[in-house]
Amino acid sequence: METKAFQKIYTKITQITKATCSLNATGVGNEELAMVNGKLAQVVKIIGDTVTLQVFGGTEGIPTNAEVTFLGKAPTLKVSDQLAGRFFNAYGDPIDGGPAVEGHEIEIGGPSVNPVRRKQPSELIATGIAGIDLNNTLVSGQKIPFFADPDQPYNQVMAMVALRAKADKIILGGMGLTNDDYLFYKNVFDNAGALDRIISFVNTTDNPPVERLLVPDMALTAAEYFAVQKNESVLVLLTDMTLYADALSIVSNRMDQIPSKDSMPGSLYSDLAKIYEKAVQFPAGGSITIIAVTTLSGGDITHAIPDNTGYITEGQLFLRRDTDIGKVIVDPFRSLSRLKQLVISKKTREDHAGVMSAAIRLFADAANAKTKQENGFDLTEYDERTLKFARDYSNRLLAIDVNVEIDEMIDTGWELFSKHFNKEEVGIKQTLVDKYWKNN
Repeated sequence: METKAFQKIYTKITQITKATCSLNATGVGNEELAMVNGKLAQVVKIIGDTVTLQVFGGTEGIPTNAEVTFLGKAPTLKVSDQLAGRFFNAYGDPIDGGPAVEGHEIEIGGPSVNPVRRKQPSELIATGIAGIDLNNTLVSGQKIPFFADPDQPYNQVMAMVALRAKADKIILGGMGLTNDDYLFYKNVFDNAGALDRIISFVNTTDNPPVERLLVPDMALTAAEYFAVQKNESVLVLLTDMTLYADALSIVSNRMDQIPSKDSMPGSLYSDLAKIYEKAVQFPAGGSITIIAVTTLSGGDITHAIPDNTGYITEGQLFLRRDTDIGKVIVDPFRSLSRLKQLVISKKTREDHAGVMSAAIRLFADAANAKTKQENGFDLTEYDERTLKFARDYSNRLLAIDVNVEIDEMIDTGWELFSKHFNKEEVGIKQTLVDKYWKNN
């Protein structure tokens, strides 16, 4: 061992796996960064004097006598208003050809907000997507995932939410994006002229998978700067949390930890909670709202990743392809926002709750009619009307390409009711029917 400018340099590695290496060292902190043979690494375990490092680029080519230099700090991000409109990698370095950011250096991955400093979420976040705003309204400070099959256009949905959402700053944490996905986001944000309020941290499939573990913390450290220091409403979009969890399992499995369900590490719940619990509404007005994508394997929501996610978050938005209209919709039966009652018909129009409930009930009647039809039973005249309503409802309100204001969504609901049903069948309060019923 030698010392160079206050940095200890070690040259004896005791164990090497595919993702980690171990050595004897003293005075090292947990999550501290190090350089191993020129590759960046991070401390993931300390037992006595034995320190285990996770090597971001993989350990290939590292000899047992490689130089290991500890950098004396955990990963950091420089935060300032200069972050806005920029694209960074998992280490917070610019990847858009622009200059380095000047600002205050903060360690990433700090603790979540003290509950005493939290306020109950009560502000509406409009996305322009009716399947969300009408049926599963989002509230500032909420944490909610999209559950989607890998072949569904969830990146397009995330980009749409980013452009439409009424938030001061949008922060994208992209994990395992293909180059096409990365360029898609970049072009969409550029063309919409929205770059000035969007900040992106991107790990692509060309980068080492282990780097994905840094992306959510980078995104949330930036979010906390704007929410706390600037009192801004910040929307954090994380995609894809399944690839994040896969990176966790790579590291834990290679450290010979005994995996739990679905080969995931036993710490999966707390690893995910550490991220999602950063969602917060501050009394002073700033907020962090988290929308994530969790891709499903063969639609399996019992897998450890969506299963744990469901316990931590406040609902889920379920994407599925509707075979009747050939479009991807936000499924009203499998989607849920557990905080929507805090804003529906309180921050939105008085008839919002009635229209939402009636539409979903009639859509359920159509699902029953479809089952009857598939099993060869005769349909009633009412069944026929519910099926026509369901097609219109899917096309004009549930499809993810619908982009309108909430009042227009509610008006569309009334229009579809009066087109397909009489007032009694809809079952909304008489006072609201008298006021809003559309006479086509």
